[in-house]
Amino acid sequence: MNRFVLAGTGSGVGKTTFTIGIMRALMKRGLTVQGFKCGPDYIDPTYHTAVTKRPSRNIDSFMMERNVIRAIVARASQDTDVAIIEGVMGFYDGKSPLSNEGSAADISEITKSPVILIVNAASMARSVAAIVKGFQLLDENSTIVGVIANQLGSKNHFEIVKTAIENECGIPVIGYLLKDAIPSMPSRHLGLVPAIERGDLDSYFDSLATAIEETVDIDQLMEITKAEPIEVSSSIFDRKPEQEEVHIAVAKDAAFNFYYEENLELLRAHGATLHFFSPLQNEEVPAEAQGLYIGGGFPEEFAEQLAANEKTKDSIRNAISRGLPTVAECGGYMYLTEEIIDRQAQSFPMLGVIPGRVRMQDKRAALGYREITGVAGNFLIDEETQAKGHEFHYSKYEGEHTTPAYFSKGRFRAQQEGYLHQNLVAGFTQFHFASNPRLVENWLRACLEAEQ
Repeated sequence: MNRFVLAGTGSGVGKTTFTIGIMRALMKRGLTVQGFKCGPDYIDPTYHTAVTKRPSRNIDSFMMERNVIRAIVARASQDTDVAIIEGVMGFYDGKSPLSNEGSAADISEITKSPVILIVNAASMARSVAAIVKGFQLLDENSTIVGVIANQLGSKNHFEIVKTAIENECGIPVIGYLLKDAIPSMPSRHLGLVPAIERGDLDSYFDSLATAIEETVDIDQLMEITKAEPIEVSSSIFDRKPEQEEVHIAVAKDAAFNFYYEENLELLRAHGATLHFFSPLQNEEVPAEAQGLYIGGGFPEEFAEQLAANEKTKDSIRNAISRGLPTVAECGGYMYLTEEIIDRQAQSFPMLGVIPGRVRMQDKRAALGYREITGVAGNFLIDEETQAKGHEFHYSKYEGEHTTPAYFSKGRFRAQQEGYLHQNLVAGFTQFHFASNPRLVENWLRACLEAEQ
C-alpha cells in the first residue's frame, strides 16, 4: 500500500492545505484514503474526516507507546489504499528541543513511513536546497523521499528550485503551488468545525484538489511512497473477552466534539456501548446510561443556547447527583460550572455542578502536553496511576475547588488541577486513554459498582 508522512519545515508552510488537496485528488481517482494527524490537534482530523469520509486518527509518540501507534495505523489502514499522516509544526518539532519525541520525524520512524517535505520557497532559489539538505542530515534515520515547494513566484521559479534540490539532495521535487494559486484556508478557529461537518467547505476542498493536480505529480507521489503493511499481532484495542456491558452517555454535537477516536474505541473494546446525545438539541442523558462523558469543544460559542436548554441541564445534574461516574474535560468542565463569561463580558448560566465560573480571554491560558497523576478517591485515576494528555484553552477558571482531581505536570509548571466530587472528575486536561488503558477499566468498573 501507500503510506507517507506529509511534513513541513515549520508551521504555516501548507501541510494542511496539501494534505486535504492530495486526499481529495486521490479520492477522485477512486482510492480509499485514511488520514492521521501527528499530535493532539482536533481541528485537522476534522478536515481529514470530511474529505475521506473516514474518522481520522491522532497519533502521538509522547502520549502513546510505539506499539500503540503502530496498532492505530495498522487497524485504521487495513482496508484502504493510501494512508496520509499529516505532520505537526516542523518535521523535527516535538516535546523537547533535544529529541524527536512527539514529532513527525518520530512518527515516520515508528511507522516506517516515507516522508514528503513541504518547504516555503518564496524569495529563494539555491538556498532552498540548503534547507532540505539540513533536514536530511539532522537525523540519519530520516526517510525524506520527496519535496513539494510552496509559495513560488512562477513555473520558472519552480524549475530553479527543483534543479537545486535534486542536484544537491538527490531526491525528487514532485510539485509546487504558486502564490495565490488557491483561496486562503478559512481561519482554523474552533467554531469552524460545525461548518466542516455540514459540508460547507466541500467546494473549497475540490478547488484545492484541482489546483494540486495541475502542479503536483500525483503519479510520482504514489511511486515513491510505497510502504510495507504494519504487522500487529495484538493490541490494546482488541475486544476484551467476556466484558460486562456498560452504557456510557457521550455528549456530542457542535459544542462538544473533541474526542480522540481511540478513546471511544478503547471504551468499546472494554465492553462499553456508547449512546450519543446533544446538549445543543436539548436532549436528555439517555435513560440506560451508567456513566457520562462530556468532552472538550467550544461551549462558549454556543453559550446562550446551552444556557437556555434547561431539559438537558436538569438531566445532567440529575445524572451526576445520582452518582453516575462522570468525566468532563475542558469544554465539558466549563459547562458544569456556574457560568461562562464570554469575551464581551456577557454571562451565561451553566449547570452549577462545579462552584465558580470560567471567563474567556483573548490570550491563550494554557497549551501543552500534560503528565497526570491521580489523587485518592478519584475513580478514574488514583494516586498510584499515571496517564498523559494535553491542555489547550483560552478560558480561565475563577473560584475555589475544595478537592482537585489530579496532579498535572507540563513543561513549565506542575500543579494540582481540576475538580473532584464523589463520582465526578472534571478539569481542563484532556486525557488520552491510550496512554494508560487502566483508566478505561477503572471507569467502567466504577459504573458497575455505582449501580450496586
